Amino acid sequence: MQPCTMWNLCAAGKTESCELPGSEKVYLLKQDCTFFTRKEILRLHARFYELAPNMVPMDYTNDPEVRLPLQLIINMPELVENPFKERIVQAFSEDGEGNLSFNDFVDMFSVMSEMAPRELKAIYAFKIYDFNTDNFICKSDLEQTLNKLTREELEAEEVTLVCEKVIEEADMDGDGKLAFADFENMISKAPDFLSTFHIRI
Repeated sequence: MQPCTMWNLCAAGKTESCELPGSEKVYLLKQDCTFFTRKEILRLHARFYELAPNMVPMDYTNDPEVRLPLQLIINMPELVENPFKERIVQAFSEDGEGNLSFNDFVDMFSVMSEMAPRELKAIYAFKIYDFNTDNFICKSDLEQTLNKLTREELEAEEVTLVCEKVIEEADMDGDGKLAFADFENMISKAPDFLSTFHIRI
């Protein structure tokens, strides 16, 4: 489930013409597709452009396909200190390589905004913590998650104990790993989840 953005034009609903700086009116901005205003999306484009002025066009008339590499994105001030920065960017990368188009870039900041609902954040949090991409969060995924959260300050035995406790409490079907339903149920009991799964731009 990936949110649509300003470039994923929908046939229904209210749309508004949008002019990127220095370009013709070549796109319709459907604000219903993100949690941002028109002004905020234009500001996001300015940030995207600043990352690589030599790559990002100001004119989208010919619908250019531009993807910025992971390394540029994770060095943004908004992400550079985040222990999950690579995982976050990879979760929103449509090409699966960690490269982001402007579409992906808007999706990422939209989901990580204060306005995004818990249900949507949960989908992407699950993807981020599912390190081996098997659609479950297993003990190994939890160990990697905990090591990143604590910046590897815990002893291996402590990490193991915490992960086993999490699985014991959250694994509703007893298969030794967390399906999305298990994960969603677990974070529903964490009141600070929404505030921590957030990046301000």
